[in-house]
Amino acid sequence: MDTMKGKNLNSQTKTICSVVLVGILAPGAVFACACGCGIFDVGTSSMFPEGAGGTAFAEYDYQDQDHNWSGTSKAPNANNDDKEIRTHFLTLGMEYMFNRSWGVEGQIPYTFRYFRGTDEAGNIAARSWSALGDVRIRGIYTGFSEDMSLGLTLGVKLPTGSFSRDTFLVDRDTQIGSGSTDVLVGGFFRHALTSDNSWGWFVQAEVDVPTLTQAGYRPGVELGTAAGVHYNNLSIGRVRIRPLAQIIGSWRGHDDGSAADPDSTGYGRIILSPAIEVDIHPVKIYGDVEFPVYQDFTGNQLVAPEMFKVIASYMF
Repeated sequence: MDTMKGKNLNSQTKTICSVVLVGILAPGAVFACACGCGIFDVGTSSMFPEGAGGTAFAEYDYQDQDHNWSGTSKAPNANNDDKEIRTHFLTLGMEYMFNRSWGVEGQIPYTFRYFRGTDEAGNIAARSWSALGDVRIRGIYTGFSEDMSLGLTLGVKLPTGSFSRDTFLVDRDTQIGSGSTDVLVGGFFRHALTSDNSWGWFVQAEVDVPTLTQAGYRPGVELGTAAGVHYNNLSIGRVRIRPLAQIIGSWRGHDDGSAADPDSTGYGRIILSPAIEVDIHPVKIYGDVEFPVYQDFTGNQLVAPEMFKVIASYMF
């Protein structure tokens, strides 16, 4: 294989594989909270080393859910007992590829949340708290082809996050942890758009299926998909800059159980996300802004007008 072509293929491979591995995208939904705060998490090559090796990363996400939404349009805030959910997500993780075919990845999230809503007495109350979220572990297989353009992931989400904070005020779908053990199944495919590999594209998906639940609450099944294009040949000296354009789709079913609110959980939506990655090997910085352009929510749920993400990674 031509050396330069191999390098370009590896660069694109990292872009696509990481789309699955960061959240992996989320939505899927990396973050607990059925009322619209789960997002399908995407990223670029900041998450995936060339061949064997490891990557350590830190991810920061922020969103402020203060718009009430019902069906496909904005609804009066008075129709929703919840008034605001403001969340800072910090995720630390590591990924290691044993060879070009097999690898593992783990994520440890920590969440800082502010919630304002109506308590059992009908009064507006607010709470701020932070806690460990639900840990995720995945296995990675990319051995279908030499360029690793097709891959699968299989993993589990563990019930490590708290789900008992001020239950008289905070519903189960707004707790930091879901309390469930989930099976995560994902896949991806990427390819060059141009013969010189200046442009590439990707598509990927992941489904999150709760299997073991507790305390009368079963989160809805989630499906996340993402597709995008990226440009590879922009650089300033040794600094490589990679712009991306992404479309993200997510769907979540209704919650179920005695502690659930099926009439106000479940949604489908489409998000557009411009993004950029700066690569100064072995350090990479990724950032994006995510704008919902279509939303269909059951009942009344809080949504954020935009979401923000920054990922810093180190390859070793």
